[in-house]
Amino acid sequence: MNPASTVTGGPLSGAAYSLSFGDYTADIAGVGASLRTLRHSGRDLVVPFDEDEVRPAFRGAVLAPWPNRVVDGRYEFGGELLELALTEPRRGHALHGLAAWGEWQLVESGPAHVTLSFRVEAQAGYPFRIDLTVRYELTDGGLVTTVSATNSGSSPAPYGTGPHPYLVAGPGRVDDWSLQLPARAVLTVTPDRLIPVDLADVELEDDGAFDFVAARPIDSTFIDHAFTELERDADSVATVLVTSPQGTGVGVSWGTECQWVQIHTADQPDEATSRLGLAVEPMTCPPDAFNTGTDLVVLDPGEQHHASWTIFGL
Repeated sequence: MNPASTVTGGPLSGAAYSLSFGDYTADIAGVGASLRTLRHSGRDLVVPFDEDEVRPAFRGAVLAPWPNRVVDGRYEFGGELLELALTEPRRGHALHGLAAWGEWQLVESGPAHVTLSFRVEAQAGYPFRIDLTVRYELTDGGLVTTVSATNSGSSPAPYGTGPHPYLVAGPGRVDDWSLQLPARAVLTVTPDRLIPVDLADVELEDDGAFDFVAARPIDSTFIDHAFTELERDADSVATVLVTSPQGTGVGVSWGTECQWVQIHTADQPDEATSRLGLAVEPMTCPPDAFNTGTDLVVLDPGEQHHASWTIFGL
């Protein structure tokens, strides 16, 4: 009897793309167009994962055509009630879009940049066709990511996007670092299913537990919330900074196309993997925007949308 043949299809995280520029290096994985590593002068700026590893949850993935949750996987659009597959079974929601577990295709690349593409085909629950591209480019100022979407279908389509990096400020874990988050409002959620409830002033909600407008230690604070009413600089750029006691740090900045940012302390049941990095996710819309309509992008046929953000070392 002949031994069974073995067929390999490359790394489990998908096709590998390595970038380098100045003091920065990055590795992009084809599955989910995921940011697998990002380093500045050899120091991790995001929680990495191995090339031949199933990506842990949504670490580093591009989220589209919606970020965060659609509550119960149900929403109404164009007068039709639509129902998505529930991809967050424990809480019963549709989570983080439809592009995170597909293999994105190479469009073009160079030593410091790569562009990948993915088509979201019309399907049950999302009967719209969206062509996505993501461009990763290392510059002197860090890693610039630009996600572009084109409605290549024949009817208007609801849309949103954002990234899912877990930032690493330096030695230790989330509890050891400080956060500066220029947001004046937090979206409160139910404690069990994280269903959005209402906007609240960060100075007043939970005795100011979510007020990081002035940098302060995160300590043991649990955060899995969306923030808005962002303070911006003269160029309308919002910036979140995460720093360590040793003076190292990492930042994310973005423009007005993202009016929201999700912050998550990455709490896990297993202490060995809990709070390894702080998720900082600029978003074009808040959780459950398919139902609330808040800052929801509606793409007409042929219309395009672009959103960018930059991760940089301190």
